[in-house]
Amino acid sequence: MANHLAHEISPYLRQHADNPVDWYPWGEEALERARREDKPIFLSIGYAACHWCHVMAHESFEDAETAAFMNAHFINIKVDREERPDLDGIYMSAVVAMTGQGGWPMSVFLTPEGQPFFGGTYFPPVRRYNIPSFKEVLTGVQSAWQKDRAGIVESGTKIAAYLEEISHPTAKEQPLSPELLEQAALRLAQAYDWKFGGWGQAPKFPQPMAIEFLLRRATRGDQLALDISLHALNSMALGGMYDVVGGGFARYSTDNYWRVPHFEKMLYDNAQLARVYLYGYLLSGQESLRLVCEQTLEFMLREMRHPSGGFFSSLDADSEGEEGKFYVWTPADIRQALQDDHLSELVIEAYGITQAGNFEGCNVLQRTQDDEHLSEQFGLTVNAVRERLRSAHARLLAYRNQRIRPATDDKILTSWNALAMIAFIEAGKYLRRQDFLSHAEVTAAFLLDALWDGKSLYRAWRDGKAAHLGFLEDYAGLSLALCLLYQADGDPRWFTAAEMLSGEMIDHFVDVSFGFFDTHENHETLITRPKDLQDNATPCGNSLAATALLQLAALNGNGSWRDIAEKSLSALQSDIARYPTAFGQWLCAVDFALGPMREVAIVGDEADVRTQALVAAVWQNFQPYTVVARSAMPLPSGAPLLLRGREQLNDQPTAYVCQRFVCQTPVNTPQALFAQLAGEA
Repeated sequence: MANHLAHEISPYLRQHADNPVDWYPWGEEALERARREDKPIFLSIGYAACHWCHVMAHESFEDAETAAFMNAHFINIKVDREERPDLDGIYMSAVVAMTGQGGWPMSVFLTPEGQPFFGGTYFPPVRRYNIPSFKEVLTGVQSAWQKDRAGIVESGTKIAAYLEEISHPTAKEQPLSPELLEQAALRLAQAYDWKFGGWGQAPKFPQPMAIEFLLRRATRGDQLALDISLHALNSMALGGMYDVVGGGFARYSTDNYWRVPHFEKMLYDNAQLARVYLYGYLLSGQESLRLVCEQTLEFMLREMRHPSGGFFSSLDADSEGEEGKFYVWTPADIRQALQDDHLSELVIEAYGITQAGNFEGCNVLQRTQDDEHLSEQFGLTVNAVRERLRSAHARLLAYRNQRIRPATDDKILTSWNALAMIAFIEAGKYLRRQDFLSHAEVTAAFLLDALWDGKSLYRAWRDGKAAHLGFLEDYAGLSLALCLLYQADGDPRWFTAAEMLSGEMIDHFVDVSFGFFDTHENHETLITRPKDLQDNATPCGNSLAATALLQLAALNGNGSWRDIAEKSLSALQSDIARYPTAFGQWLCAVDFALGPMREVAIVGDEADVRTQALVAAVWQNFQPYTVVARSAMPLPSGAPLLLRGREQLNDQPTAYVCQRFVCQTPVNTPQALFAQLAGEA
């Protein structure tokens, strides 16, 4: 018999609908029952692509004896962290405070009022790894609830007070300084792993926001920043964490070498990484980086795209009950897939494929020989090696597609789709790929139609149903994506929608001290109103909000919006400089705010090839400090202020380049515009 999760839209929650545990979704029904029956709450938070979430579910939540004890003594609530980042953030902070570490599955015990008093992550079914068994935890908590209620209430009250305190940080405001960026870049350089690439030890995560910041530094002449960025990008692109067969990136590397990944594929990772590989290509000219960008975007279209236009959340790490089974190879698999002895030997040598393997008797593909070495060994030109490997990848992909696929979490999340939109927008305009730009336009139209009702933005959508009032990251992320889309295709409806969303964000999320709360003022009351200020795997809502407001203020001339953004940036300066990998998007926002920014206004019929040539000139090189307003004449109602008073010179499409409130001579040719942007005019 199904529990209370059967009608949820989250695939993760529905995976647990037939557990013998009497799961509830988070909501008043479960909370009221806990208060009425005076029972503690067991809160389990995870997500569909989480390997250890599946393990704990199979070991404990599908076990009838364990479930019976849970049902008798607890009110059990299951939460999809991707749908409810507010709950995930609040209770993750509590678990970290209690245990010193966090992760998923998250297991937290709460009072009926929602105050956490004990927690952890994965608990095994029997005592192992020096971790108590889940049954021991359950019985211990149940006993304490009966015998030491006062102690539990005191602990919960203290933790709730701590959570309230960290949700209202104080900070000193000071003028933004370029020294902040120099200090952050220095810290990133000092911590960089020049042997294997990246930052930190295993598990090793990609850091796309930090890399983007360094690539921005490179445009200012910082050669070390460029060297670090390219080394990191090339290290990850060799395979292992990057899927050389089908494109796209896994969540992280389980080792220091980017060799064996945690195989889940997340939309947000691929969106952000595609973008920085694009920027790396634009600054270096390395074709291999462009290919990784395009192959990652093509993977997203092929395997994560909803027919209506949105992008799915993730692909599972497991298939057929085994982690990574879909992605790994044996020498026999290679030969069977390629049906060509010479090509098989080339692939086996290129990726160091052995009978013993590098992952549980199989091989995760990671380049061990470069093209030049293979050229000498096999008597081929370098170009021939590359062409043969591309052909082999296509055959391997076709062969792999016959395997049983990992499960797809097919819910559509607004903020993650905004990140995907930005990746397609940037690739579309810089690579002159109209198909990529068209995909961003379709996604924008889908999100505005399915998740925005004209007054409220929603967080999640699946099977025609939107759910959960949007969070700050949804409003800010979509506003930023729509603003960038307007600059790329000139359609004023995107700018209008971006302004509207940002206005709603300011009205309903703003914190008078600085920045924004993560939840809408009409959101349900929780034990605290969260305000996350650190960038994690995705940019936090506050750093996205600052970025969006800076972009929009440059277009619409709304100085108060820029003031809101700068107040947040200045309040966090010391933390941003000290912990750059935790404030990557903030660094990019500060970098943009310090500029100097260039404003380009282009007036001319969008269908006119001369207008198109002017637009193409803007995006000929990487332009992280440029904003563009575009329109045919006469200007439509609500056009950006940047376009006001602009006339066509000689009755031809015309571009105006302005900087620090001073505009250069208007021009009609892409050559003249490019020269102005390059500082040559």
